[in-house]
Amino acid sequence: MGGHDAGTSHQFTGFAKYFNAYTITGRRNCVLLTYASIATIVLFFKLKPKKQAAVTAK
Repeated sequence: MGGHDAGTSHQFTGFAKYFNAYTITGRRNCVLLTYASIATIVLFFKLKPKKQAAVTAK
């Protein structure tokens, strides 16, 4: 029968229990992980100290 599968017939364990493409919760967790990863990369490069020019003695 057609329609949305709520994931009731699936028994996931381990990693697949929280990150899967069959349940709404699993999809949401994948999206949140993606957003958090992108935000972490952006913050890393934004907060990384800048290289300073070498000071030469006169």
